Amino acid sequence: MTREKFIDFTKDHIIYLDGATGSNLVKAGMPSGVCPEQWILEHREVMLQLQKEYVQAGTNILYAPTFTANRVKLAEYHLEKNMSSMIHDLVAISKEAAASTPGHPVYVAGDITMTGEQLRPMGKMELEDLIAIYKEQILCLVDAGADLLVVETMMSLAETRAALIAAKEVCDLPVIATLTFEADGRTLFGTDAKTAAVVLESLGASAIGANCSTGPAQMEGIISDMVSVTMIPIIAKPNAGLPFLDENGTTCYNMEAEEFTEEMQVLVNAGATILGGCCGTTPEFIRQIHDRFGTETRVTAARRPEDIRYLTSERITHSFGLEDGFFVVGERINPTGKKALQAQLREGNFEKVIQFAEEQETCGAKVLDINMGMSGIDEKLCMLRALEEVSGVTNLPLSLDSSYVEVLEAALRNYPGRALVNSVSLETEKFEKLLPIVAKYGAMFILLPLSDAGLPKDIEEKKEIIHKIYDRALSLGMRKEDIVVDGLVATVGANPKAALETLETIRYCKSNGFATICGLSNISFAMPERGFVNTAFLTLAIQSGLTMAIANPSQEMLMSCALATDLLLNKEEAALRYIEYAGGVKERREEKEAELSRKLALLEQQGTKADSTDNTEVPSAVTASKDTPQINEMQEKLKTAVLKGNRNGIVKITNEALESGEKPVELLNQVLLPAINLVGEYFDQGKYFLPQLIASAEAMKNSIEVLEPLLQTGNSGEEMPVVVIATVEGDIHDIGKNLVALMLKNHGFHVIDLGKDVPQAKILETAKEHHAEFIALSALMTTTMQRMREIVAAAKQEGITAKIIIGGAVITQEYADEIGADGYSKDAADAVKLAKSLME
Repeated sequence: MTREKFIDFTKDHIIYLDGATGSNLVKAGMPSGVCPEQWILEHREVMLQLQKEYVQAGTNILYAPTFTANRVKLAEYHLEKNMSSMIHDLVAISKEAAASTPGHPVYVAGDITMTGEQLRPMGKMELEDLIAIYKEQILCLVDAGADLLVVETMMSLAETRAALIAAKEVCDLPVIATLTFEADGRTLFGTDAKTAAVVLESLGASAIGANCSTGPAQMEGIISDMVSVTMIPIIAKPNAGLPFLDENGTTCYNMEAEEFTEEMQVLVNAGATILGGCCGTTPEFIRQIHDRFGTETRVTAARRPEDIRYLTSERITHSFGLEDGFFVVGERINPTGKKALQAQLREGNFEKVIQFAEEQETCGAKVLDINMGMSGIDEKLCMLRALEEVSGVTNLPLSLDSSYVEVLEAALRNYPGRALVNSVSLETEKFEKLLPIVAKYGAMFILLPLSDAGLPKDIEEKKEIIHKIYDRALSLGMRKEDIVVDGLVATVGANPKAALETLETIRYCKSNGFATICGLSNISFAMPERGFVNTAFLTLAIQSGLTMAIANPSQEMLMSCALATDLLLNKEEAALRYIEYAGGVKERREEKEAELSRKLALLEQQGTKADSTDNTEVPSAVTASKDTPQINEMQEKLKTAVLKGNRNGIVKITNEALESGEKPVELLNQVLLPAINLVGEYFDQGKYFLPQLIASAEAMKNSIEVLEPLLQTGNSGEEMPVVVIATVEGDIHDIGKNLVALMLKNHGFHVIDLGKDVPQAKILETAKEHHAEFIALSALMTTTMQRMREIVAAAKQEGITAKIIIGGAVITQEYADEIGADGYSKDAADAVKLAKSLME
């Protein structure tokens, strides 16, 4: 199947997927702890019969049972060498089922999911290794005859991108993708539905959507959000409600086919046109939704407005149109003319990069430009490190800026959002090499109207260049909305008409439907009091239709005048933006004055004469709550390192604190523990997501490793309660378990981590051997949660007094109560609170 055929096949009517595989195989006798793919091959008729029933129920796209048939997952069963033959045999089962009902065309989708190994910086997996793993699986699926590919049950947008990139590079099959969202409407990694949809559509997915997690009604907002920012088909594959265990300990779901079908109406109304079922659904569910909605239902939900543009990070989307408010692309993360930043980058130090990112976001930038162009460094490696560091402290979308195509290509490949590329010109290398790369990765780009001959001689040549690049972009499958034209600002000191020529370009572009951008600094070069010239020019440019500018958002006069211009032009919500910014100006001034006073007071205490006119940059403060004891500057720096997840720099900061005379016990109790508690609060409030939580936890771990040898025995982890933690037998998922272990360690607990797929006997023996006060159990699958019940019962029978706490994606408080566990934690931060409350 080609992408074009898929578009035609799914156009304007409902398409039906299959329902659950795993829960139905368990009913058919598949035990926990086995390799699902191997069990299917050993019980071929069970799988064949199930899929034939789905086809008879009306399924149009059947998922081949290759969900975890990748090198990493199969290696857990020592079957990785059999991957190719297994995939061929598994696809053959689905192909046979697909052909079982003549006259009813059914396509087979090769099924792909997460490997369980996390990408850097959260884990140890390198992006290229992950792409290679997916390529191996995809090539086997293609060779086996899969008609299309499905990437499903994804929690990480970055890993979903890796799978799509792998598919692009080895085959031409259409790829559909679905992510799994939490109750707050975000994935476990913090991505919202709109962002996921924008990124995956721009990368070339043929259809996108959501699967698993919830019943149909709870998926409505996710589907609506995806519909509103895309033009491709949207997939809805919900569970049959919530799982529970019956009196026999069997996992069941709380929705029957009739109720499920009734609730699916809200997803069809929201705009979903590819329907199926996930955990707990059966062929009867598919039969009933097929009978209910038929094949002639036309899509009526509102889709993406044609004139809206989208830039994203991994976690948020910034949308804008030509009539929307002006915004700034922050320019400061650029070593040109910044000696201190250059020195840090040569040392591999990214503190100022992080500082500039945070400051520019605070001052109102909506996008951050990242440029690592300087001598004496590996620019590509520095760019990738900068993306990692900046993405850890801000959710703003990024503009990728380099003179070298290979640097931009590496950045686009690694960036887990939809970036702005700065820039593409008519210069041969950029036009012929860079533009196809931008199209491949689905980015937006700045069109710089230059050619190999240099600056255009007049406005007509500038227009000619713009349209040549635009035509080439269209031929590569891009749209006008993917282009931002640079007004090409010259110096008014050398060319008195420079401003007028740029304004004419901006007006021309807007009238022809192009977004525009410009850099402000050139206009005032060699003029006195350049800020006045820049600000005056910017207000004229906004009035002419300028969409955005690359500028320093900390310049209050420039930002205030820009927002005031929007206000006077009566742009939507301009008054609110101006009032909010004006109020922030006063707050920032007061904060700076207070910070300077505090710094001067510290210097005076140290007997140092300080000059109040010193222009040295003052480090940004971490605001303490009323109940938090006041901490000094060194302690504040350490606390900030935990809050910002500065894993690489915190060891140096900890050593500096010790060298300055700080006591290890005070650093632990007054700085590190309050900081990690605050991180937990931010996570609970939705301000932080899993990547930030892990980064902060690992930063704290690195600091504690420095302090631990210096702490007295009474304050070390050895005298704290012992926690034995494990993922139960048959379950090979450990993301959440690892994070719980890390957070407990950071709070002083002595954690014995037994890993994943751990037998009951080993858990209980370890608990007895180490006189554990807690046993922490994790399960991600409904098929393995029953092991928890067995462990609780066995522990009581053997007289083990350890408190048993449980958690995992399928676990609830009701289940904990039902099996007699001492507590349930919904996440890592909650596990710490629960353990402490049980100690009391």
